[in-house]
Amino acid sequence: MCFDHDSAPPIPALAGASVDHADLVLTSADGTDFAAFLATPGEPGTTGVVVLPDVRGLYRFYEELALRFAERDFPAIAIDYFGRTAGVAKRGEDFDYMPHVSQTQTALIQADVTAAAERLRADGATAIFTVGFCFGGRHAWLSASEVDGLAGAVGFYGMPGPMPFGGGPDPMERVDAVRAPLLGLMGGADAHITADIVDAYDRALAEAGAEHELVTYAGAPHSFFDRKHEEFAADSEDAWRRVLAFIARHA
Repeated sequence: MCFDHDSAPPIPALAGASVDHADLVLTSADGTDFAAFLATPGEPGTTGVVVLPDVRGLYRFYEELALRFAERDFPAIAIDYFGRTAGVAKRGEDFDYMPHVSQTQTALIQADVTAAAERLRADGATAIFTVGFCFGGRHAWLSASEVDGLAGAVGFYGMPGPMPFGGGPDPMERVDAVRAPLLGLMGGADAHITADIVDAYDRALAEAGAEHELVTYAGAPHSFFDRKHEEFAADSEDAWRRVLAFIARHA
């Protein structure tokens, strides 16, 4: 798991912002219902964000992140990955997520992303971005090749190369199909996603002619984007600034 249960996005809430929120059940292309969380600004926004969580799926960290986007006038939907194997009910902190992660398939996750994007479009959004973390960062990058009509994709410390679960192609294998700009925000001290892997992804994207930027924060670990990691507060602030600038540039 990328975050502890008491972790929170390192983003200040905007005092006085008018935001609504609701638990959703969305339906994917194969007929599967899956859980989601919708956060909407007080005034309708035309730039929407699909939030892709880490391996645990939908929980409080990502609901709060969706609220932070909505406070900045971006309607946001955070999705769950496990409707096919765990249903749509709320889950406790003891949820054993890895058996469900091992049953996920790239094409089905991307179908769920598409369903969330379609809901945002139905509510008036005309530019859709994906923003994901760890497992979700990987799938955010994949969405740039697998989901039609995205304006951009942001991945925090996703694995661009092979993984032992989540069947389907990895982002490195799909660089030739990328149809939207990519932003990657990586930890320089990530023990598993090493500099060699990040550099290889950077080269593959460049050779494919894909618009992209990969930013590495020296000394930062995997999952540095967390209010609890006070020593990486400056890196988190810079990463958030880059996310907002990326969205503004490509919306």
